[in-house]
Amino acid sequence: MHRLTVTVLGTCGAWPEAGRAASGFLVEQDGFRLALDLGYGTLPRLLEHCGADELDAVVITHEHPDHCADLSALARARYFAEPRGSRLPLYCTPGVLDRVQAMEPTEDLAEVFAVHPLPAAEHRVGPFLLATASLPHHVPHAGVRLTAAGRTLAYSGDAGPGPALAELASDADLFIAGATLRGPDRDPFLLSAVEAGAWAARARARRLLLTHFWPGADRAGAAAEAGGPFPGELLTAEEGLVLPW
Repeated sequence: MHRLTVTVLGTCGAWPEAGRAASGFLVEQDGFRLALDLGYGTLPRLLEHCGADELDAVVITHEHPDHCADLSALARARYFAEPRGSRLPLYCTPGVLDRVQAMEPTEDLAEVFAVHPLPAAEHRVGPFLLATASLPHHVPHAGVRLTAAGRTLAYSGDAGPGPALAELASDADLFIAGATLRGPDRDPFLLSAVEAGAWAARARARRLLLTHFWPGADRAGAAAEAGGPFPGELLTAEEGLVLPW
């Protein structure tokens, strides 16, 4: 029996409210550890579960700092480690490395990360098959689909609705979707809670985990809106939550 888990590191969009962190997840199968986005405040939470030198890969959906800022902290932890380990595989969209390197005037991130560009059709990342697709956002953005041991996790990141989203989340065992907007608010580059539910239903996802909440948002209200169109199991992400998938 394979053990697959996802640990929620952070749940806020834009900036983290008190006691929380921005977007980030730790995805594991049988000891292989993959970080999926590392926004503000996620590294300390990651380090509660594994050392910086124990991480096996990182996937970053896009260059906005609420999804990549703590990649800088991870880079420092690995750069100054003695002895420094091998370069960590980093799968990311254009702009991520430049954004993080701008915070590191003396340390070359190329000495820490082995970069693989996204979106791409497929990458084999340890036990995971990583598939990505371009999704609507203000900057280049890759939606993520991870498959291992016959199970699938999909992640919308911070993107808006688009046909590729249904394919990305098709029959997913767990679909992690942004719920940034509430009520009738719509934006071509962001998902609302009700849209997250509708796209999860369209994709026939088995479970839906809402995340990327605007600081101070009514999360229970967002879940109620998403549950209208989505008939399956629905959860709201909380820092520290661990789910099998």
